[in-house]
Amino acid sequence: MLLVGTPATSVRGTCNRSGRRGDGSVLVVETLGPDLYDTIVSSAAVICARGGRTGHMQSLCRSRGIPVLRVPPEELAGIDGEVTLRIDRQSVVLGDAEGLAALPEPPAVAIEDLESVCVVVADATDIQSTNAVAPRVEQVDSYFIREEFVCLSAGLSPLDALRGGVEEAERYGAAIAAELCSMVKELLPGQRVIMRLLDLRSDDAARITTGVAVDDEPNPEMGNHGARWLVEEPLYPHAFRALRAHVAERLGQDADRLSFAVPFINDPDEFLRLRRHLDLGGDTPLSVFVETPAAVHHTGEFCAAGASEIFVGTKDLIQFYLAADRGNHLVASVYQTRHPAVLAGLRHAVESGLETGTPVHVFALGADLAHYMRHLPTGRFMMCTAELQDLARAGRR
Repeated sequence: MLLVGTPATSVRGTCNRSGRRGDGSVLVVETLGPDLYDTIVSSAAVICARGGRTGHMQSLCRSRGIPVLRVPPEELAGIDGEVTLRIDRQSVVLGDAEGLAALPEPPAVAIEDLESVCVVVADATDIQSTNAVAPRVEQVDSYFIREEFVCLSAGLSPLDALRGGVEEAERYGAAIAAELCSMVKELLPGQRVIMRLLDLRSDDAARITTGVAVDDEPNPEMGNHGARWLVEEPLYPHAFRALRAHVAERLGQDADRLSFAVPFINDPDEFLRLRRHLDLGGDTPLSVFVETPAAVHHTGEFCAAGASEIFVGTKDLIQFYLAADRGNHLVASVYQTRHPAVLAGLRHAVESGLETGTPVHVFALGADLAHYMRHLPTGRFMMCTAELQDLARAGRR
């Protein structure tokens, strides 16, 4: 099963089972996790035995244009040495194999049809590569990054820092600020960066935390993370205050080109509590990342409570609507990105924003973009880096 595709028909490389960086190799691993970040981003392709199309690390691969092929667990051990991933046939061949030349299919959506694109990135290099597409994609007016990905690219362990005292928390905030400043400096005129605040699930946290204990939760996806965690974390405000202070010092007036979004939130009460916890004045923009059915239901109330923008994260939202774990291949057929209930929820969020004049951006996989455009009253979408670049280039061939 091809979890993440690319325009190429095949990818060749040497299998890397070490878990360490192997530039241009094919990573072979049981399952992908944040502890493999450096290995993943240096790989030409990934072969795994578990996971779904929209898992966290699969999304990282989609952003980078790294194909991911899932094979049956019992076949993983036999994949070694030189291999060829046949993207066009969703298969892996041991040794060298010629890929069939495939005629490029015309895109179902033209880039000019989009009103606004917020590109989901992993670091500053994704901004560089998107802005390097010639001619410039004028519809790209913002970039969206998760704080967890900032941590991974910078080699930071957030829980170790936030549990290490005020000074460690402030150093952590300053380190995040340095990464964000490098991103802002890559922006073109009229562009901005939005960082989704820390949303680290306990299972992912356990793989990158070394100095403190991490709670063992029976269901981390629905556990203590996102807004419900941020509003109770005592030292996160110190880190966030240091982050904003360093950004203001280093960027000056350009600091306004950086804003923040609240993750995994259910209602306006959590939104207002978090604003108070972070000591944010009423004139400081703060947006909401909608990814639960409860948040969809409260989209209008978020807007009334002062949310500057709404970002709809469909990957988590779909799994909660359909009770189908997006990382579990056994329920992949249930995880339907175009399910009527999902589309009804997306439509409600978009219409709530239209009623209040609040911008709403909907995340779409490349394969769903045309469908979403036909069924939702919006031209504002979020897309992964590589898929946006492929769309832009396809329309200019």
